Amino acid sequence: LSACCSTGIPFDGGLRCLCWKILLNYLPLEKALWSSLLKKQRDLYSQFLKEMIIQPGIAKANLGVSREDVTLEDHPLNPNPDSRWNTYFKDNEVLLQIDKDVRRLYPDMAFFQRPTDYPCLLILDPQNEFETLRKRVEQTTLKSQTVARNRSGVTNVSSPLKTTPNSLSEYEVLPNGCEAHWEVVERILFIYAKLNPGIAYVQGMNEIVGPLYYTFATDPNSEWKEHAEADTFFCFTNLMAEIRDNFIKSLDDSQCGITYKMEKVYSTLKEKDVELYLKLQEQNIKPQFFAFRWLTLLLSQEFLLPDVIRIWDSLFADEKRFDFLLLVCCAMLTLIRDQLLEGDFTLNMRLLQDYPISDVHLILKKAKELQDSK
Repeated sequence: LSACCSTGIPFDGGLRCLCWKILLNYLPLEKALWSSLLKKQRDLYSQFLKEMIIQPGIAKANLGVSREDVTLEDHPLNPNPDSRWNTYFKDNEVLLQIDKDVRRLYPDMAFFQRPTDYPCLLILDPQNEFETLRKRVEQTTLKSQTVARNRSGVTNVSSPLKTTPNSLSEYEVLPNGCEAHWEVVERILFIYAKLNPGIAYVQGMNEIVGPLYYTFATDPNSEWKEHAEADTFFCFTNLMAEIRDNFIKSLDDSQCGITYKMEKVYSTLKEKDVELYLKLQEQNIKPQFFAFRWLTLLLSQEFLLPDVIRIWDSLFADEKRFDFLLLVCCAMLTLIRDQLLEGDFTLNMRLLQDYPISDVHLILKKAKELQDSK
């Protein structure tokens, strides 16, 4: 299977969606096991929604306990660290960061702003009065200043009163009972953050989940498409299990961290093209200036979405798990070697941060040549 997929998977008939689910260890190769496994996982995901998205207080109110009684035992000002409300407010900090990032997913495509054909009935059921994450963000944004922490630990405090270009008002609000695709992605990331408190949510994870969700949510087979949210969640979780070390700052300098991988791009380049390697060294162009983003986000920011998806066919099919990504990075460097050898520091930095070649087939072909020339 890996060998077939590495040369690109046809989209027809939902073949890519199926292959990705197998390559990301969500589905076994044995077809007979699929239906029971899918049912089990999708039920489990519904359970996560019930436990993690639904606001404290509401569940009890629905059991015939009036709202007032609920607050006796646990109320929003309860200082106890185990208080469900305390968790709720802590979660809101993570949610605000996720919300800001998912609204910006692939702004050049209308897809993520469009309503999904399969909104989450569990949450949107008017009988339930469960609040959606979007409502929760709207309420929280009104109450607080938004604090955004980026990867380098710098904190920007932006007042919600100053509307930024990404503010809530910029997007058309879908009518009640509808959900935009970005809201589904938000929910997937929020549940992931709740289930993985050690890493929670780090900026950039939105760029990893986006192409997965897009692929599954456009599956031509509607029976699969209907469950895009749950299937994306589990495939994203499995993919993150393999690449999460890139997102953990404290591991940056360890053997499994991102610094080691960035150095590896340069040591591979040195092997394949020593002249280019020396030029970049001489100009003091460090791999973290560009390879950090390339590696951490699996090139999802460097190309248009259909091209990212084609690259991911090859990456997911790589049995050594992302060794091929290092070769793709090297291929990207060697394909612009003439410009890099002539350019000065500023020019070269511009080339690397806004990569000029858009033909991913050419890049993958070059990476394959580098792989075969070992």
